Amino acid sequence: MSLQFEPIQIERQREYYEFLDDCPEKTSDCTFINLWGWKDVYGLEWAWTPELVWIRQTRPVEKYWAPVGNWQRVDWAKTLRLHFSGSVSFGRVPEMLLKIWQQTPGLDCDTQMARGHWDYLYSVTDLVELKGNRYHKKRNLLKQFSRGYDYQYTPLTVDNIHQTIKMQESWCTWRDCASQAALDSENQAISKVLGNWRKFQRLTGGAIMVEKEMVAYTVAEKLSADKLVIHFEKGNHAFKGVYQAINQMFLQNAGQGFAIVNREQDLDSEGLRKAKLSYNPVGFLKKFDVTCHC
Repeated sequence: MSLQFEPIQIERQREYYEFLDDCPEKTSDCTFINLWGWKDVYGLEWAWTPELVWIRQTRPVEKYWAPVGNWQRVDWAKTLRLHFSGSVSFGRVPEMLLKIWQQTPGLDCDTQMARGHWDYLYSVTDLVELKGNRYHKKRNLLKQFSRGYDYQYTPLTVDNIHQTIKMQESWCTWRDCASQAALDSENQAISKVLGNWRKFQRLTGGAIMVEKEMVAYTVAEKLSADKLVIHFEKGNHAFKGVYQAINQMFLQNAGQGFAIVNREQDLDSEGLRKAKLSYNPVGFLKKFDVTCHC
């Protein structure tokens, strides 16, 4: 029985969160904000069954993402044979789901590590306190920002989201997003999310103002009771230490009650990987490309 895919709709986010909350391992990919924000870039669609929400990417190539729901209640050999014939390929498969598939009798899967899609996990306490020699450079840059500018931290709300949109437009002009496919795609996703801010249920964020000008912002989403995921973070490089400032100040103000912050992937970018490692992750949410033979 073929799956009936349909466009991802903002009206079904509450229903989707019920499946996501039931999922034993939640990646940054499967959050509602990520799916809805990037749906036009990747041609993302979903299909609903009683046990799972299936995610399909149609651009630039067709590929399935890890389905969302309570994986431990699914008869995987039966379910995959019901919906697919021959072989089916999945991307961004969390390690926990891969182990379930590997332990399923009658299911044969080939796997390949997807290092560029691993989520970086950090201690909220570590990134707020920045203690020890390993954070020495971060602390210095944060101090330079704090002492060098008359700043104010503020939560993102419907009242200042227009300033966030304006800052994103300025950031893209400075970085020439239009000439870089990756930045242009990201800008499309950011613009969609910011432009529909009031419609989302679990979205949060913060910004830093200097003399009434927004110089940095963060957009995040509650992932679980103790985890938060950072989706977007931008700063004006003219202000030294601005990225260290928004990173620390957002978690100090909005990270209370959360133990872990997920700062998404590095997408095999050497510069991004170096930057993410410099914040000393406490772990990774490993993901794999998997082809199962039904």
